[in-house]
Amino acid sequence: MHTEHPSITRLAALRGEMNAKHIDFYLVTSSDFHASEYVGDYFKVSEYLSACTSDNVLLLIGKSEARLWTDGRYFISAAAELSGSEILLMKEGESGVPTLEQYLAQCLFEGACLAFDGRCVSAAMGRRFRDAAQKAGAICDGSADLISGIWTDRPALASHPVMILPDEIAGARFAEKCAEVRKKMAESGAHYLAVSTLDDIMWLLNIRGGDVECNPVALSYLLLGEETCDLFIQESEVTEEFRQYAAKEDIRLHPYDSVLSYLSGFPFDQPVLVDPAGTSDAMLHLLKEKASVIEKENPVLMMKACKNETEMENIRKYYLLDSVALCRFIFYVKKNIGRIPMTEISAAHVLDDLRRAVPGFLDLSFPTIPAYNANAAMAHYAPSEEDCAVLAPSGFLLVDSGGQYLGATTDVTRTIVLGPLTQEMKRDFTLVAAGNLRLLYAVFREGIRGSQLDILARGPLYAHGMDYNHGTGHGIGYILNVHEGPQRIGTSRSAKYLDPPILPGMVTSDEPGLYRENEYGIRTESITLAVPAETTEFGNFLRFEALTFAPIDLDAIDPAYLTAEDVRLLNNYHALVFEKVSPYLEGEELEFLRDATRAI
Repeated sequence: MHTEHPSITRLAALRGEMNAKHIDFYLVTSSDFHASEYVGDYFKVSEYLSACTSDNVLLLIGKSEARLWTDGRYFISAAAELSGSEILLMKEGESGVPTLEQYLAQCLFEGACLAFDGRCVSAAMGRRFRDAAQKAGAICDGSADLISGIWTDRPALASHPVMILPDEIAGARFAEKCAEVRKKMAESGAHYLAVSTLDDIMWLLNIRGGDVECNPVALSYLLLGEETCDLFIQESEVTEEFRQYAAKEDIRLHPYDSVLSYLSGFPFDQPVLVDPAGTSDAMLHLLKEKASVIEKENPVLMMKACKNETEMENIRKYYLLDSVALCRFIFYVKKNIGRIPMTEISAAHVLDDLRRAVPGFLDLSFPTIPAYNANAAMAHYAPSEEDCAVLAPSGFLLVDSGGQYLGATTDVTRTIVLGPLTQEMKRDFTLVAAGNLRLLYAVFREGIRGSQLDILARGPLYAHGMDYNHGTGHGIGYILNVHEGPQRIGTSRSAKYLDPPILPGMVTSDEPGLYRENEYGIRTESITLAVPAETTEFGNFLRFEALTFAPIDLDAIDPAYLTAEDVRLLNNYHALVFEKVSPYLEGEELEFLRDATRAI
């Protein structure tokens, strides 16, 4: 029986609202009021309208057509999700595919109206859309909420009690962090700082929440003054313990939904610092009406990215325990494949249970992604109990997973050999592994940026005319978001990506991959910590310290595609894995690890 694509009736309803308000083009993002990558169910507007589950979406609805932009991680899954709809998939970065701004330049016309809900569009992004409208002689309305009128069964805002991090976990008290932020505000000439980004607020206040799945953040806003601190948060999230903590730290509490009215009436007598990348278009425009605004990067961003000594100590501890759980999982899969029934989901449950057994476990850092053979060609494939592959003793199982602990946020991907492979599969796996190791063991001068390091991971693939369509590395939070900026390792020069130098204390992923549609996908992801290497007459040098200790499957390694240096790096890494993990294993698990990390 044919089922109509859900976007058909929903876009029709939306166009009814557009016609009533004389809107020619309506723009929807996959974000929330806080410029977040991952959002709660209340904010999944782009998914509601299109059925596309990508967490990086720009959806433009016109009167007669609709187009959806997303990045290379989601090309395959988005194409499947949009099948049967009228929505045209626009593959970001592909040759011949215009950016949204370029497309707006083509389709907007004199007197046309481009509209969006400015609460769910960052100020930086909103500026680009407004510029495109102005150049075309069109009108831009950033205050159009057309969704509330058509999404009748919209979920409620998430709400969970906040948790206060002990000093021995946070590594620095709120007052200490606050003093440093105020110092940086003063250096910028600002007397106030308005913060909307949830992970920045959580880190600064030493609290955590649960309003976004697997992301321990609480919906909130912060206005920090030279002597004042105003936090806007749902009353239902404020425990008595937190109320006392807030009173002790001079944090004034206000209802979450009162932020715009409060700011509208606030007597700003001095400049306020606002980061347009992390503040909504609506909030920035309100603040510009009320105050002198300094647009600059939020100082909390870099403070949070460079982990303090306590954070680094806890991260090392929990990454090792997380690696032990992963090693046990790899042993379980390789021992039992073909002997007991196993699906992608049942395998994921085994790994999830191993993590839950780690003392200090809080949650997963994202739902575990097990992908067998062709499913792994979709970089962020998500199986379900009703729709998942049965595992067989052949090919690859790619598993991307991580945990939230009271001391770390982990992330790791390993591609596991389940049975016979083709020569092409071994070659591809080996080249990906070589790229991972070359980046993992990089030594580089202080000041080098992630975009400059990217070639180390892609080099082995480039030499064979191959590449992957996603970044090589992202920052990772501390008991926070598994994707954290500003640091990243990648080739993109997009305006939405910062490219700061890699600094000591930054935690970054190292995850080259190779994907063959309808065949298989490979990714090897290890997490690194940037630390000092040495100082010479040529300057200060940094290196990456490995945080992930899990075997790279030797059953898929073809030494013919490795240089002598690649072999040395692989053997060094495996010796380190055995040294770190072996004290936690015994019996068959220990023997498995010994063989899996043998020198080649």
